[in-house]
Amino acid sequence: MSYKLLRYFCRLNLTVNQALLVSSVPSNFCTSDKAFLMFASQRRMVGCQSPVPKKSAIYTRTGDKGTSSLYNGERRPKYDDIFHSLGTVDELNSSIGIANYYCKKAGNGLDEKLIEIQCKLIEIGSNIATPRSSSNESKLSYTSFDDEIVMTLESWIDHYDSQLPPLKNFILPSGGECAIFLHQCRSICRRAERITVPLVEAGIADNAVGKYLNRLSDFFFVAARYAAMFENHTENIYQQRRVDKPSNLMSRDMKKE
Repeated sequence: MSYKLLRYFCRLNLTVNQALLVSSVPSNFCTSDKAFLMFASQRRMVGCQSPVPKKSAIYTRTGDKGTSSLYNGERRPKYDDIFHSLGTVDELNSSIGIANYYCKKAGNGLDEKLIEIQCKLIEIGSNIATPRSSSNESKLSYTSFDDEIVMTLESWIDHYDSQLPPLKNFILPSGGECAIFLHQCRSICRRAERITVPLVEAGIADNAVGKYLNRLSDFFFVAARYAAMFENHTENIYQQRRVDKPSNLMSRDMKKE
């Protein structure tokens, strides 16, 4: 096989075996390199070469210059407050996924509600990504977020809190795997609320979005305590450190008093 042919195989990106297959034609078929190259091209077209994967839709390259698109088509820098809010809500959703995994393993009944919350956070993201002051009516209607969803969350809080012993001390994040991850969700939710409230005040997101995030952190607090009680774990209690008094770790049983 001539050097010219080897270079051509490289351009075709043929493997060694494929090149040998192409070059195994009878000598009387290819009387010249030109005819041989024509034959190789035909073999390539019928699948002698592994197909090149189609470009994935996951990446678009449109954000390579540091901007991203909102649902209404407006492009803003990636450091815009809207994307800070969206990113934190997304972080919260990921953390809920971890908590949900452990809650399902424990069988405490919280997993279905956590999945519903994850879906609501996607809807909150759609609302935030559709500025209320600069989007058309159809997009505003499609991404609206109302107070009725907040009321559902409040009913869940009432349901679980009614089963818990009353709070008499500040508690530390504790109480087993489920409870700890739910406390982590609560902390991230508070951060998401702090970042999102200015967007609500600026008229970018619906008022119900701020209310929901505010109430959601309360739900995570109650859910964490309920998860600890369900698995018969104890809560660690805050204790002020004093020079004249040794600090011993205090905990309380989660049985309702």
